Amino acid sequence: MRRSETLLFTSREANGHENETVALTVRAGLVRQFGSGLYGFTPTGQRVRENLIRLVRHEMDAVGGHRIGLPSLNDAGIWKRSGRWERFADEMFTFENRDGKRLCLAPSHEEGVTHLVDGVVRSATDLPVLLYQVESKYRDDHARNGLVRTKEFTMKDAYSLHATRGSLDEYYDRVRRAYARICERLGLKFAVTAAENSVMGGSASEEFVALADTGTLSLRWCGGTDCRFGVTDESPRSGLSAGDTCPECGGRLRAGEGIEIGHVFKLGTRYTAPRGMTVDVPDGSEREVVMGSYGIGIERLLHALVEQHGDEDGCHWPGAGLGEVAPFSVSIVPLEYDGEFRDVADRLHEACGRDDTLLFDDADQTIGERFAESDLLGVPWKVILGNHYRETGAVELESRDGTTQYASVEAVASIVG
Repeated sequence: MRRSETLLFTSREANGHENETVALTVRAGLVRQFGSGLYGFTPTGQRVRENLIRLVRHEMDAVGGHRIGLPSLNDAGIWKRSGRWERFADEMFTFENRDGKRLCLAPSHEEGVTHLVDGVVRSATDLPVLLYQVESKYRDDHARNGLVRTKEFTMKDAYSLHATRGSLDEYYDRVRRAYARICERLGLKFAVTAAENSVMGGSASEEFVALADTGTLSLRWCGGTDCRFGVTDESPRSGLSAGDTCPECGGRLRAGEGIEIGHVFKLGTRYTAPRGMTVDVPDGSEREVVMGSYGIGIERLLHALVEQHGDEDGCHWPGAGLGEVAPFSVSIVPLEYDGEFRDVADRLHEACGRDDTLLFDDADQTIGERFAESDLLGVPWKVILGNHYRETGAVELESRDGTTQYASVEAVASIVG
């Protein structure tokens, strides 16, 4: 992708935002605010969001998930049937259509997925099944902390249906492990905390909480190696404090703030019982369908990555291969886009892949501005054509971590690819 043909929204300053992380997402040109709790994604931000979705989808497919698509616009009937129409009233966008029917914009889709499968899942042999989608959700929440708490957001929400509670336990653990892999692939520091089910209902739930300097939760987490234990003020063990012994590994608890990025629930029959959903079992009787629900916030993942890995120069996206979420994999930075530099830069652009490579070919930018913009975007590699190339014929490769190596033009693509 050529810089001269690309609409980037980067800026040197972003004043008036709640904290440095929110300001950095704006300075890096990932988002623009449309109002309280409303954000639009730029082409660059959308690339990052789609890379995150790709990783999440891969992990859900790997645990046997089947992708579906449910309407965000819901009739009030299915929510009244579950009993959540009134309980969700303060946070749900509701209205009447031209025919006087009550509708809502779905904040979650437990009701929707049971409506989808009702009458189709009839036998225990049809189960278990894990269904998921990556779609927009809507909640009339109090906007806070940029992308962390918004009124419209992207969620990967998944739902499992089972003939036995043992099967639910197995799938719950399966998705829980998938969530841990997602966080680990992204290099996130996180804890897993027991949580209240509140308006969701059910018997048990856990939150995946990313550590943050500026979060929305008060968090105590274990500092032990590979231990993910944590508690928040909403956890059953909320009385634990910094310095206390971790009940899981014996390490010491630390205190700080966190951002909820994922939540897993054992819902039991909370949503299937109101619909009378049962399946036939081999002995000729019927058994109630039990259910699990699993959500992970895409924008919250993005915010947590910027929070934990960003620095004074800009974004710093971790990961490689499937876990790479940077908007561009490589930036080609010539001292000047002219003559031999231009010819070599074009060759490198082609060799490294035009779609994922940002070629700084805009004559209006200085070399310093090109370096700064590449770092602000968090591009993992800068391929520099400068005085060193002029003198030796070797290209300078600088990683976002600041390490430098030199290579021939022909070897660049294999190193940064």
